[in-house]
Amino acid sequence: MNFPITTLNPSEKLPFSENSTIVLGGGLAGLSSAYVLAKAGQPVAVFENDPGVGGLSKTIHHGEYKFDLGGHRFLTSNEQTERFIRTLLDGEYLTVPRKSKIFMNDRFFDYPLKPANALLGLGMSTTLKAVADYGKEKIKNSFKRSAHISLEDWVVAHFGRTMFNIYFREYSEKVWGLECKRISEEWVSKRIEGLSLGVAIKNALFKFTGKKVPTLMDKFIYPQAGIGRISDKLKEEIEKGNSVVTSTRITQINHKDSAITNMLAKNCERTHDIKGDEFVSSIPLTTLVKILNPAPPDDILEAASKLRYRDLAIVTIMLDKERVTDLTWLYLPEKDMPLGRIHEPKNWSPQMAPEGKTSIVAEYFCFREDKIWNSTDEELASITVKQLEKLGLINRSDVIDKCILRVPNAYPVFEVGYREHYSRILEYLKNFKNLHIIGRSGMFRYYNMDRAIETGIETAEKILMEKSRISSAIQ
Repeated sequence: MNFPITTLNPSEKLPFSENSTIVLGGGLAGLSSAYVLAKAGQPVAVFENDPGVGGLSKTIHHGEYKFDLGGHRFLTSNEQTERFIRTLLDGEYLTVPRKSKIFMNDRFFDYPLKPANALLGLGMSTTLKAVADYGKEKIKNSFKRSAHISLEDWVVAHFGRTMFNIYFREYSEKVWGLECKRISEEWVSKRIEGLSLGVAIKNALFKFTGKKVPTLMDKFIYPQAGIGRISDKLKEEIEKGNSVVTSTRITQINHKDSAITNMLAKNCERTHDIKGDEFVSSIPLTTLVKILNPAPPDDILEAASKLRYRDLAIVTIMLDKERVTDLTWLYLPEKDMPLGRIHEPKNWSPQMAPEGKTSIVAEYFCFREDKIWNSTDEELASITVKQLEKLGLINRSDVIDKCILRVPNAYPVFEVGYREHYSRILEYLKNFKNLHIIGRSGMFRYYNMDRAIETGIETAEKILMEKSRISSAIQ
């Protein structure tokens, strides 16, 4: 993992000026924003808590192996965003065919769902019941469209009760640690917008391209050296005239008269006073609220305490095998299997493992108070190997190494009722004229990579437009 640590020496002049835009967080959103500003000739500085940039979209180097923090594919329906990434990577990418499956009831099912597999594989009686349930929901919704509050409401309306019970309930509850009735419909409706059983059937039987439904896209862009190459390239470009400072934690954000004035950043046990004229935050929204000084009103702090993030434990097992699967992802919804999802990095790019070897990355969705998060590395490795053996993918004798990582605040949790607390926080933050929030964690949105990048670009363009307006007014 050997990330270089950027240190700040208090006796030296800080490598940015007081009219810089200060970016909090070096994930894709923050780096994209800083990149656009830097390319426009604006002074900018990025501060990242971790030793390396990329956030959840980083690539870990472990000896000769590389792996991402869960598989991260880049796909988008926005041609401008795709051009941005292709230009940035300058040929350092592959176009990877997507092939994913769900393992349940001791069978492998295609994902996205295909009728011949998802329906007929269940047996005739269950298939007929699933189709009948779907038809019933279609008829009911044609007369009166019911309000969808929970994930369960939305999925039942679009797929029917039988399909919900079989394919959606257990996996959704494993991912979020909540009953489906407590998960907001907003998450699933945005994640698989436009998808229904009817669309899935059309896709399977009539070779519908799925171009308007991202969930059905069957190819994606992937950097040859891992998804973290996108962040690394952004960092390299920013640092041609500006600064990306890692291993630096923001401890306090000071404000006065509806504007952020400065922030305190801790690096190598020293605290530094950082000034700027614009502040762009991609750090977790709840963290941002808690480090404002003066502190927000009690109702805002209370609202922030109601928002939660789901954490992630990553267990990578290195294997003395050429290949284990031909899949990009394998989803594991059943509750008796603690793993949530696995992928084999070598299937995304041959550069992710040495010749003749491969690795499996297992994801555990959890909260920091859970047993999984608090298990030892040895315990997590043992559980993972046991489950991979149970799936028939490996033998224990194949294992040659392991790497265990824990990722806090990986995904915002959209619990039913969260919107009220979230909206209250946003209304409060709008009071700060030079504070901009972006990205998945910063905006508390479940954004794919493309949308996270776009929020950074859009904010940078907004800042540039405002600076241009002010400059014209002065002249």
